[in-house]
Amino acid sequence: MKLRSDAVKKGIERAPHRALLRACGLSEEDLEKPLIGIANSYIDIIPGHVHLRDFVQPIKEAVREAGGVPIEFNVIGVDDGIAMGHFGMHYSLPSRELIADSIETVVNAHQLDALICVPNCDKIVPGMLMGALRVNVPTIFISGGPMMAGEYEGKKIDLISVFEGIGQLKSGQITEKELLAIEQKACPTCGSCAGMFTANSMNCLTEVLGLALPGNGTILAVDPRRELLAREAGKRIMDLLKNDIRPRDIVTEEALDDAFTVDIAMGGSSNTILHLLAIAREAGIEYDLAKINEISKRTPTLCKIAPASHYHIEDLDRVGGIPTIIKELLKEGLLHGDRRTVSGKTLKEIAQEAPDADGEVVRTLEDPYSRDGGIAILFGNLAPEGAVVKTAGVVESMLKFKGKAVCFDSEEEAVDAILSGKIKPGHVVVIRYEGPKGGPGMREMLSPTSALMGMGLGDKVALITDGRFSGGTRGACIGHVSPEAASGGPIGVVQDGDEILIDIPARRLELLIPEDELKRRLENFKPKRKEIPSPWLRRYAKLVTSASKGAILEA
Repeated sequence: MKLRSDAVKKGIERAPHRALLRACGLSEEDLEKPLIGIANSYIDIIPGHVHLRDFVQPIKEAVREAGGVPIEFNVIGVDDGIAMGHFGMHYSLPSRELIADSIETVVNAHQLDALICVPNCDKIVPGMLMGALRVNVPTIFISGGPMMAGEYEGKKIDLISVFEGIGQLKSGQITEKELLAIEQKACPTCGSCAGMFTANSMNCLTEVLGLALPGNGTILAVDPRRELLAREAGKRIMDLLKNDIRPRDIVTEEALDDAFTVDIAMGGSSNTILHLLAIAREAGIEYDLAKINEISKRTPTLCKIAPASHYHIEDLDRVGGIPTIIKELLKEGLLHGDRRTVSGKTLKEIAQEAPDADGEVVRTLEDPYSRDGGIAILFGNLAPEGAVVKTAGVVESMLKFKGKAVCFDSEEEAVDAILSGKIKPGHVVVIRYEGPKGGPGMREMLSPTSALMGMGLGDKVALITDGRFSGGTRGACIGHVSPEAASGGPIGVVQDGDEILIDIPARRLELLIPEDELKRRLENFKPKRKEIPSPWLRRYAKLVTSASKGAILEA
């Protein structure tokens, strides 16, 4: 088999290259074998990644046993939970691009033959997916696994319990001592946070896309089965290389349709929309945002995991994980069951081995949470290019809502107003200049949404923004409003007291002012320009596209 890495290993002219490879510990025998890149996202400050230095060892052993040479390298990572609520969150979404660029740089600079990606949290999963599709060498994903849920006073809790606890403390529902107890017990193990937040949503969807083995998204980080899965991934990469099966062979438009379908059925994070659109671009696929509504209309909500319910990822794993959801959806032909995956099996074959839906954690098609899906794209004069809402986290009374706007030009201003009691039932909180360009970096905003919940306003107040929300967000929270304020979008001309209509069933988001008034405001609108102290963020702001295009960078 002719290897890509022969470009750095074969011929008299490559004697210096071989000398350097020998200095790295490669033997004469190793120089005849495939070089398998292992992109490890180990970092000490992300709980989903603290164990990856050890976790990667059995993967490397499996690669060697299967006849390859493991070449481990690292990518950066940002913990959204730690970066949230201060200047650090500006770097979260941009880090996705750095990770994709790092994958491309290392794999192509050294002509590696294949790739194993070891992500877990936040932007690391989509960043690696983007990089893998860009280099398009045989690739398999194996995440570090989710965290166990915590427990407090007989109830399961997680990181969102801590965020919402701040609002509960401010509104007098709990004491500082109780908040401290919740804080101490919310995150009991390593792993990606225990609910269906962005990290777990993306790790689950990597299974559906076909780039990870069954169980990748749900087997706990501390479960011995996680190491067995890692070893299997190390073996499988050699089969993928032998058969020249590459990411772009697997991630087709049908695969993206299936990923959106499962995301909607499982009530995944709204951030997955942003990332799947970016992944589609790297795969060379122009994916129409409006198509997501078509999928949502025919896809029932079968699953509600925290923050939408008391169930956690460990509960989903207990009843069969993503293969069980796939099995249920295939009963009505809602997925492309004949698609191949890195496991060597089709989706249909994976589903055949899965347990039936238990009817509680994963509901049946006959008894879904709702007949249509858990994510919707809204359009209207306030969002001509679309906006995203996680409908699975919205109470029924808020699915259609009309209220008066209270406008803020930053997340911090909004949080201060919420916690000081200035936001009242019937308000629509508008947060702008938090988009990809205007933020810059489209900061995740869990603080304002958690504050609304903690203050008891989750079913009385809506929130819209050109920024985005954490996967832990619940409530009538509409993000990704495009175009953003910094690009001259209508959200930038909303004024305090304007009426806003949110009609999720009709997929509408409207500013209820006369058309000529909106036109006049837009003609006179000059977007604010923030002073950006970082050269990297200034470059990012100049190059980044709209959220409706996945917030990718234009070359």
